[in-house]
Amino acid sequence: MFAFLAHRRACAAKQHEREERIRALPPEYHAPLSAQDRELLALPASETVARVQAGGLTPLDVLRAYGKQALRAHAATNCLTEVLVAKAEGWAAESNTQGPLAGMPVSVKDTVGFAGEDACIGYSAWVARPAARDAALVRLLRDAGAVPFVKTNVPITLLSFESANDVFGTTTNPHNKDYSPGGSTGGEAALLAYGGSRLGVGTDVAGSVRAPAHFSGIYTIKASMHRFLKSGNSTSMPGQEGIPAVYSPMTRTLEDLETFWKAVVGMKPWEYDHSVLPIPWREVDLASGKPIRWAVMWDDGVVAPSPACKRALETVVSELTAHGHEVVKLNPPSPYEGLKLGFQLLLADAGKVSTGPIRWGESNDPGVHQVRIAFALPRFVKRLYAWYLRNIKRDDAYAGLVENCSEKNVEEYLALVAQREGYREQWFNKLKDEAIDFVLTVPNALPATPHGGMKHGFKGCGYTFLWNILDYSAGVIPVTHVDKELDALNVKEFKPRNAIESDMYDLYDATKMHGLPVGVQVVGKRLEEEKVLEGMKIIESVLRGSGKAYTLLEPLEAE
Repeated sequence: MFAFLAHRRACAAKQHEREERIRALPPEYHAPLSAQDRELLALPASETVARVQAGGLTPLDVLRAYGKQALRAHAATNCLTEVLVAKAEGWAAESNTQGPLAGMPVSVKDTVGFAGEDACIGYSAWVARPAARDAALVRLLRDAGAVPFVKTNVPITLLSFESANDVFGTTTNPHNKDYSPGGSTGGEAALLAYGGSRLGVGTDVAGSVRAPAHFSGIYTIKASMHRFLKSGNSTSMPGQEGIPAVYSPMTRTLEDLETFWKAVVGMKPWEYDHSVLPIPWREVDLASGKPIRWAVMWDDGVVAPSPACKRALETVVSELTAHGHEVVKLNPPSPYEGLKLGFQLLLADAGKVSTGPIRWGESNDPGVHQVRIAFALPRFVKRLYAWYLRNIKRDDAYAGLVENCSEKNVEEYLALVAQREGYREQWFNKLKDEAIDFVLTVPNALPATPHGGMKHGFKGCGYTFLWNILDYSAGVIPVTHVDKELDALNVKEFKPRNAIESDMYDLYDATKMHGLPVGVQVVGKRLEEEKVLEGMKIIESVLRGSGKAYTLLEPLEAE
């Protein structure tokens, strides 16, 4: 009971602090957007930086325009956690106006550490535990001339494609309030999609920047391990190295994504963070040299892409083929085997570390709650249930997940790491032997998850999780929007192959989802962030050339 009362007090205090910080901002932040604000918000990040460097704009001008829009985004979606705008005014005044990110506001996931600020990531027990110093990322951004100004919402435990917790509440999708903007970097995606920021940073351990990009209609490239800064931040799973989380940029446009990646890498992040490899930005020319070979993974064998997501992938494949690109079907090493390996490595501790800080009475993510129940069952019960699924229900996919849902000892964990390395070798040989440059696939079987949908939807993360297991660089580019007529499911013909697919398709409704963004995933090999960016640029170019360019959400015009 005392823990629950402490939980309620912490949540109330944190929400009051956020409200007071917004209320106490100068009047300029509460005024309507001016014509100058609108013009500024429409500029690519590179143009804003150039104008600041030339003296045509001041960092404070830029901060106030984005600050206004961020507050509007928050009012619409509940995307913000720590509102740092008041501090950012001081940072803007003393910022490096000749840096590669001069004057550019940057939003970051709630995990990122700022001296004197909380990074509670939705745990009420971590409220009022401010960081002692700035994270490596924050120090680099400020040296580059950027102005960090807000932190954004996450799910408790960080293990969800929703973004909800008792401390900050639930973040909604700016395209449709009944759906999640994604997770675990969902607040960031909502803010970027709404135009309250152009440059953001999130983390990804199973799809946590790519699912939000797909759900919300923004751009990202998940980095491979050790390419982007990570040290000095908060996490729900300290020491978890089986499938390590990576920090990665998220942006409103593809042009912004290139600007951000180049600026950060150009600042030599390995001089700020011991974990970053000293790899400068490498220019990639895909126009000359050998022809590009694209391979398509149409189905991971667990959950078939919904009609809307399949249509987006078909659109990209059709346009690439029409423009003379070689596109082949990929017959990959079993994605399902990768999914089983990934779940066991990520949750080798049975989810104890990520749920340990949760107080009595505090809400857990519905998917994580289901996982914890499964882990708590006696092994003989799980074996019996798996036998029933495999032999009576003929459901090998779900049976394989259930029977492996147990806490691992050291010997079992090391065996899984060895299996992971063997699995990575299979993929390495496959892509090398077939001279594949990129893999194209959907980011998720669904366009988005409704609130509460992760109770079952957590099992359907394979399309993103696979590339974390392999440590491949993987981007997401928005392609189209759900169309209730084109993307309706033929319920008479659809027969789910397993319980996972059945649960996922229970969440699919093209009519309710009408207008939600739909993306495509572009995957390269390890440490190929530059090449993935160029691949995404090719796709955007062919779509634009055919009159099929994605249309960004423009809330400037829709209050």
